[in-house]
Amino acid sequence: MTVSLVRAPVLGAKFALPDPPPGLVRRQRLTGRLDRGTQGPLTLVTGAAGSGKTALVASWARSRASSSPVVWLSLDEQDTPQSFWAHVVEGLRRAGVPVGGDGGRGDGSDPGLPVRIAAALEELPAPLVLVLDGLDRVRGPDAASGLRFVVEHAGPALRLVVLGRSEPALPLHRYRVEGRLAEIGGRELAFTRAEAARLLQTQSGRPPDERVVDLLLERTEGWAAGLRLCALAMARAGDPLAFAGSAAAARQAVSDYLLTEVLAVQPAASRELLLRAGVLGRVHPGLASALTGRTDCEAVLHDLVRRHAFVEPVAGTRWFRVHPLFTAVLRGRLRNRQPALETLLHRRAARWYAAHCRTAEAVEEAAAGGEWPYAAAQAVRHLAVGPLLAGPAAAPPTAASPPAAAVPAAPAPAAAAALARMPEHTPGAAAALVAAACCLARDDVAGCRARLPRAERELVHEPAAGPAELLTLELLRLLSAPDSAEADGAARRVAELVPLLPDEERARHPEIEPLCLYGHARALLCDGRIRAAREGLAEAVRACAHGLPALLARCLGRLALADAAVGALSAAEEHGTASLDAADRGGVPEEDRSGAAWLALASVAVERGDLRTAAAHMDRAADHADTLHDPVLAAEHSALRAQLEVAGGRWHAALAVLDEPRPPGPPGAAARLAVAHAGAALAHGDHGTALTALRALPEALPARTVLLAQAHLAAGQSAQALRLIARAEGAAEATLPDRVRLALLRAHCALLDGDEAAARERLLHALDTARPELLRRPFAEAGPWLRHLAAGLNGHSSSYEWVTATAPRTADGMPVEELSPREKEVLALVARMMSTEEVAAELRLSVNTVKTHVRSIFRKLGVSRRRDAVERARDLHVI
Repeated sequence: MTVSLVRAPVLGAKFALPDPPPGLVRRQRLTGRLDRGTQGPLTLVTGAAGSGKTALVASWARSRASSSPVVWLSLDEQDTPQSFWAHVVEGLRRAGVPVGGDGGRGDGSDPGLPVRIAAALEELPAPLVLVLDGLDRVRGPDAASGLRFVVEHAGPALRLVVLGRSEPALPLHRYRVEGRLAEIGGRELAFTRAEAARLLQTQSGRPPDERVVDLLLERTEGWAAGLRLCALAMARAGDPLAFAGSAAAARQAVSDYLLTEVLAVQPAASRELLLRAGVLGRVHPGLASALTGRTDCEAVLHDLVRRHAFVEPVAGTRWFRVHPLFTAVLRGRLRNRQPALETLLHRRAARWYAAHCRTAEAVEEAAAGGEWPYAAAQAVRHLAVGPLLAGPAAAPPTAASPPAAAVPAAPAPAAAAALARMPEHTPGAAAALVAAACCLARDDVAGCRARLPRAERELVHEPAAGPAELLTLELLRLLSAPDSAEADGAARRVAELVPLLPDEERARHPEIEPLCLYGHARALLCDGRIRAAREGLAEAVRACAHGLPALLARCLGRLALADAAVGALSAAEEHGTASLDAADRGGVPEEDRSGAAWLALASVAVERGDLRTAAAHMDRAADHADTLHDPVLAAEHSALRAQLEVAGGRWHAALAVLDEPRPPGPPGAAARLAVAHAGAALAHGDHGTALTALRALPEALPARTVLLAQAHLAAGQSAQALRLIARAEGAAEATLPDRVRLALLRAHCALLDGDEAAARERLLHALDTARPELLRRPFAEAGPWLRHLAAGLNGHSSSYEWVTATAPRTADGMPVEELSPREKEVLALVARMMSTEEVAAELRLSVNTVKTHVRSIFRKLGVSRRRDAVERARDLHVI
């Protein structure tokens, strides 16, 4: 060890325990780890600037004042190995450990001093804790080499605690293997939610809003100094929630600290890389090289990690991540110093991502750099429109990407949001296709179709247009087709173009097949071809691979609607619930979900007479954009609203709903509205309005024939009604509700003819037909003659009980659908205040299965909260 012979001054302040920061939060989970760690020879506490290292260890040391002695030594950049050893000697002497052999100088200039310190410590009868705060700041290697000797030869009495932003130059790998090292790192130092709440409370003097805690914890990721600085700034801001929700406010609060304590202390190469990488937030060494022109970026990045400079590696990859707050500060710094460079860096990044087959990031970076034609071209050339339309969680797999880019791709929402900002008049066919796709992604079918002609015209004049561009055009045409004829043609052209794509491109886009199936089935629904649409949607559901939760949820939701339309209520309930569950499991954001499943469940509830639940589901459906924008869903929503009004005896309100102005829709939507209109008019006794509505329906539609027969019978024209009934009974397209209504019309005709026995027989047939699906609405709407006939069923009276009395009833007489045995088990545990995870463990079910049962319970009881479900179930004696 080479040291200077110049006497090193000893500063008394170096031995003082640092004062606790205002509102110090005591963190028992970490002080307990320090207690356990200091039972061994070495404890290492490392973390970024402001992560709370010093405050934590100082508060722990202060609490140990009455136990074994603690020698505290604060180090800084001015310390040399000579001054370091001088202060160690002085600290030990103050603790009663005499270190001899340096001629009384105590200046650390004796080369044999580490030996003498180790010898002195070896003689101690009881443990002594030596805390070195900032050892990584001491210049030169001599301090670490001498300290290594002391650690390995001082005997069991030394308990060394080292604090720093980086690991000391000790053989830590060997200490780890030998079990001689206890560590607290940056992840452990991060504040938990409870600790963050206590910190905010000490700053403001009152319990913080939970939303404020969550927002600040998300922005700071538990960084102690960031939380404290934000809390101080928030107190001055006046509106804590607005401050916590503002990224700019958080950045401003921590900017000076990060620039001074983190960026300024880095070497020049590290500062330059940080400023450029900060534009992106995460960086690969190859990408960093493209941004900086340097070839040593990987070594620099690893050094930044070692220094805890708010850079951390992404596990299992060669990628690195910069803390979001630091990223924001770095971007602000770059914009102030070199405003033109940011755009250039985004464009360089876009090229690097494109070269590594990472289309989503290439699109995002090109958009950030203002290169809209390039962003659109990348999106179309690599079929990014597919994931955009399939949903935010449908990012294409990256298995075919080079190993250098082997990290999960950027989420599709980032690229989708970037493309949505593209200026309307961006030139090129690709831009027109992207604009059309963005319209379709937000359920603006008309906007999509309005942009397709321009894309088609420009593709003709682009000689470089390949199968990807043409496939995108046909896929958009298919998904926005107003009828099955156009969809058939587009589907054929898509099938012809897909084989022309490169193999790796096809492998990256498993969403194309289910999108085509979904688009074709959607067009069949527009045509009113429900049974064919059902088959197509079932096939689309089977084709939805893993990673397509949003598309799967949409397919299941539309399938549930088709199920409900033909009277397959159990299947509709199953598929509707599965749709909601798929969206939940896939983490699909609420704004990207469809209202189809809620409409299907509302339709099931209406048909089963559970009007309260139906109304609740209708409210949920209305929260989704496609419920009102998609013509088929909008028609279903209006028809169900009208049916609810009719069920409540409000015929004028029902007719007003159906008479609301709306743009012309496809045949299927128009037929749904006309059937609802005729039904509401007949319930009101307005046969003229009903007949007018029915004239808009195709003559072959069984529902039209059933309603015509009902109108003729109400007008006293039994013979004409019977002829219509006979015609409808032979229709292959007749749905379950159609068949039940036909049987009831037969019963009514027989009753009017005085043949009560035949009437009862027909009624029993209707009941047997409806019972498997618990279809109640046809009986509720049949009129008072049914109650008279049902009263005479005698020995068959139980056949009618399920229509009115199979389920518990609320105080206002509203029937509640019966809970299954498993649902009752789940609800009983919920009533005991058990969490979803606890219920799952108790019943040995998955958490997702329990969530599905809870959702079904809410639906059946017509509630939206657990407490309400328990209270209502107790009122009904269900539990």
